[in-house]
Amino acid sequence: MPKQRIQYVCHECGAEFPQYFGRCPSCHAWNSLEEQIETQTSPSLQRFSWSSLNEDQDATSVNSSSKGQPRSSFKLSQIADQTQSRMSSGYGELDRVLGGGIVPGSLVLIGGEPGIGKSTLLLQVANTLSQRTRVLYVSAEESGQQVKLRSQRLGVGPKPEDVDFYNGDSELQESSLPNPDREGDPFTEELKSQKSKMRSSPPEKPEKTNGNQGHSSPEKQEETEPELYLLPETDLEMILRELESLKPQLAIIDSIQTIFFSSLTSAPGSVAQVRECTSALMQVAKRENITLFVVGHVTKDGALAGPRVLEHLVDTVLYFEGDRFASHRLLRSMKNRFGATHEIGVFEMVADGLMEVLNPSELFLGNREEFAPGTSTVVSMEGTRPIVVELQALVSPASFGSARRAATGVDSSRLLQILAVLEKRVGIPLSKLDAYVASVGGLKVEEPAADLGIAIAIVASFRDRMVDPRTILLGEVGLGGQVRPVSQLELRLREAAKLGFKRAIIPKGQNPADLGMQIIPVGKVLDAIIASIPSQPATMGSPTPASSSEMSSSPVDHSEVPDF
Repeated sequence: MPKQRIQYVCHECGAEFPQYFGRCPSCHAWNSLEEQIETQTSPSLQRFSWSSLNEDQDATSVNSSSKGQPRSSFKLSQIADQTQSRMSSGYGELDRVLGGGIVPGSLVLIGGEPGIGKSTLLLQVANTLSQRTRVLYVSAEESGQQVKLRSQRLGVGPKPEDVDFYNGDSELQESSLPNPDREGDPFTEELKSQKSKMRSSPPEKPEKTNGNQGHSSPEKQEETEPELYLLPETDLEMILRELESLKPQLAIIDSIQTIFFSSLTSAPGSVAQVRECTSALMQVAKRENITLFVVGHVTKDGALAGPRVLEHLVDTVLYFEGDRFASHRLLRSMKNRFGATHEIGVFEMVADGLMEVLNPSELFLGNREEFAPGTSTVVSMEGTRPIVVELQALVSPASFGSARRAATGVDSSRLLQILAVLEKRVGIPLSKLDAYVASVGGLKVEEPAADLGIAIAIVASFRDRMVDPRTILLGEVGLGGQVRPVSQLELRLREAAKLGFKRAIIPKGQNPADLGMQIIPVGKVLDAIIASIPSQPATMGSPTPASSSEMSSSPVDHSEVPDF
């Protein structure tokens, strides 16, 4: 009988230890070790005779030259060129995040908070793809009846009115009748009489005739029926058998933390269970060329639950972001072997499920007709997509002894750095003032290209001035007060010009193409303040437009230096 031993595995880094530690010695994470019982067996490598290998090498070394010979390896030039085919998911935003579509045989991991919309999106994708291919939906958390009710709410599968009423599947139940305890109510009595007639004489089903009379044949109906199969199962062996038997082109596992392998003694969701189940599913998916979507739970810190090895096994890692009580969701790519990372897709939660937002820049722009002091506009790059975002700042006297700094959607460390630069290099006294900065729409703007927009918004709030709402601010703020270049400037300006922006304040030294915009190059933060913030207060709601004489790329006039 093989001996058993107890190992403690860190679910953050996957390191194994023979005893328990409160803090992982490898990744220094607290309370991350989980107990795992393993069976000691002699591995095949221990039975391998290294002496026989050395003898074979000595025998062949006499007749061979000093140049080594490959056994199983080969050169890249020996691999045949093959075009990577992709399959559309039916949602342009999801295809963008995946790098252009679904790659056959790939393994995609989707994580997010409970109720964010993971199962809703995957069920809608399964319904779309089932119109032209075979799809298997493995529901390990919900029963078949629960998935059916959710699919009817999303418009997937048979409609509620197509289900027989007398079988109890209709929405019209006794409890839904108005005033069921009150006798004599006309509407209630009429509904009860209709219900009794339907129970006594079930509705006749229409006869199936040939195609000449306007009805499709049974063979044609079977061909047009969506091939969406549902498997409510948590046993890994049953799921693997179904995958090998059905051979779907797409399979969805919802979720990996609830699936268990009976040969392991640990509970479902543990480090060993998640690792072994994912590895087994990956082997079947690669062998049968099945695209696999796996749903993963997240911890209270927002990271995927289970071992960190889970993210290394899959090809793509997607995160659902956003407040689950709000209507908009962001699907972000954190790892992608077939496309760019940090690509985002924007969805909106409606009554019929998730609906993609085709122009997210309009979502993250505020109402430009009612522009307020302390507001600026930047262009943030999310992967390969430029998104125009409005930034808002508020500077007010501190209520207590120490000033408070708060950031929403903006990196707090970058905010503190910009405040220090404005006070030291520009001369704005901000040490005794509270500073609040937020991005409209909840989008996280963490790249350095938004530094200049944050600085201008803070100065505009301090001076109670309004920046022209048709002006774009791009640039990284250095510690010496310089405005440094940004990447992909021309792509950002094209997105701004498409939305109707007329001016762009950019770092000096970058020469973009002519896009019909007024380009103002600046070298320091003070130059950007002079070019963007008017010396006189503007009327609320009517910013001063740029005149025709100002549409040239002339240098900044330092005679208009503001007095702070």
